[in-house]
Amino acid sequence: MKPRVIDPRGAAPEPAGETVEAILAILDEHYPEAQCTLSFRNPLELLVATILSAQCTDQRVNMVTPGLFSSFRSAKAFAEADPGELEEAIKSTGFFRNKAKNIIDCCRQLVAEYAGEVPNNLDALVRLPGVGRKTANVILGNAFQVPGMVVDTHVARVSKRLGWTREDKPEKIERDLMRLIPANRWTLLSHQLIHHGRKICSARNPKCVACPLRELCAYARENPPG
Repeated sequence: MKPRVIDPRGAAPEPAGETVEAILAILDEHYPEAQCTLSFRNPLELLVATILSAQCTDQRVNMVTPGLFSSFRSAKAFAEADPGELEEAIKSTGFFRNKAKNIIDCCRQLVAEYAGEVPNNLDALVRLPGVGRKTANVILGNAFQVPGMVVDTHVARVSKRLGWTREDKPEKIERDLMRLIPANRWTLLSHQLIHHGRKICSARNPKCVACPLRELCAYARENPPG
């Protein structure tokens, strides 16, 4: 078995390849069709929906977007939107003033630089207002089928408990996961870890007894039930 390597700078021990493969196999068994839970029909709709999903459930966003996308059908329409009208349309998603501003500014940049189309590369996406690496990777993986490792609160929590990272900053967690996991697994794994975090590995009172990963999980070993 491949020995674990301790990084002298304090990074997480590198899991044995067999352990990573075993965890991926179990996730495939339990979440074979995990996918993005935001409803969208094109890259622009996913971009807007992902901006709206900050500090908001996907379920709530999906309640708002049908009417929103009926009223605003293009980047140009969003770019020219009346801020008050857009704020009212997305109010129930929370932080609506900041989200409306980001959507308008983002779509103005899409119109000015990309003829209203959403770019399909990370560097261009993260230069858009309101778009960080997490949002960019959501768009790449789900709208363009370009591998993207999404690190949200669920992915961060589960990956740390599995012993795949000791980092706290999303970009550093993303780096660790990209080093461990083959690129063709990044998008699916993101969804699987999100589903697992919601269903089993919650922030408080994780259901370790019912977890199919418990025998391979560093957190479960260090926190046995009872």
